[in-house]
Amino acid sequence: MQTNLPPAPSKRSEPQPFFEQLQQEMEQLFDRFRGYPPIAGALPRLGVLDSLRPAIDMAETDDAVEVTAEIPGAKADDLDVSLNGDTLVIKGEKSDERNENDKNYHLVERSYGSFRRQIPLGFTPAQDAVEGHFVDGILRVSIAKPAEVKTANRKIEINTK
Repeated sequence: MQTNLPPAPSKRSEPQPFFEQLQQEMEQLFDRFRGYPPIAGALPRLGVLDSLRPAIDMAETDDAVEVTAEIPGAKADDLDVSLNGDTLVIKGEKSDERNENDKNYHLVERSYGSFRRQIPLGFTPAQDAVEGHFVDGILRVSIAKPAEVKTANRKIEINTK
């Protein structure tokens, strides 16, 4: 009897937690929608971009959006932070400074290379409304909201009957 079930996962691959895999698949979907190169979607499955993808925290206040990114090992000169319409773009590169002459590496976990994160803001900020700081591998970007965005939110009453 023939079945149309997908093949069972290989026992060699490590299982991924459900929500981590779901997040990666959603990010790949958005990347394809935004027109990113297709190779970027395949690399996280191979474990290549795990440590090159800066961890991001995004918080919102009444007046601003604050983005914090962990980029250990990078220098301020290696970062390019810009606004593309209503999208904050953080890109950069971590350089490999190892000297291979007299060493036989048994384990290499540190990653080097370029990275790029795009964060949709939902509004286009004014020219002078953005401030950024990079200290000890932590990038902090504060983006003031335009006046029309501050007043655009309104509470919707939900009836239970």
